[in-house]
Parts: sequence; structure tokens; C-alpha cells
Amino acid sequence: MPKLKTHSGTKDRFRITKTGKLLRRHSARNHNLQKKSAARKRTFAGLEEVVGKSRNNIKKKLGV
Repeated sequence: MPKLKTHSGTKDRFRITKTGKLLRRHSARNHNLQKKSAARKRTFAGLEEVVGKSRNNIKKKLGV
């Protein structure tokens, strides 16, 4: 069977840690920032762990 190719869009959007956790960026941090409060924008900073069924689907696309 041939090797599976890594999904390019998924490769750019997600990151896997050494322990196998899957990290993603928060949404809503790109535009219309003037109407969002400073506290709300601070919560968008940093990365968030992906949990649940979607984690398995993303890892499959990454070839992990």
C-alpha cells in the first residue's frame, strides 16, 4: 500500500507536542479587533489543546 500524504492545510494549522497533545490557535483573532475588549483578545492569545473525536481525525490527516 502506498504511503499517505500529509494534508497540507492541517499541517499548517496544528502542532503536536512531544507528549502527543494536539494544539491549535484560537479563532476570532484576525479582524474586527477594535470592537473586542482587551480581556477578550488576551484569551485568544496562546494555544489550545484539541480534545475529543476531532483530535483523532486531525492526527490521521497528519499521518501520526
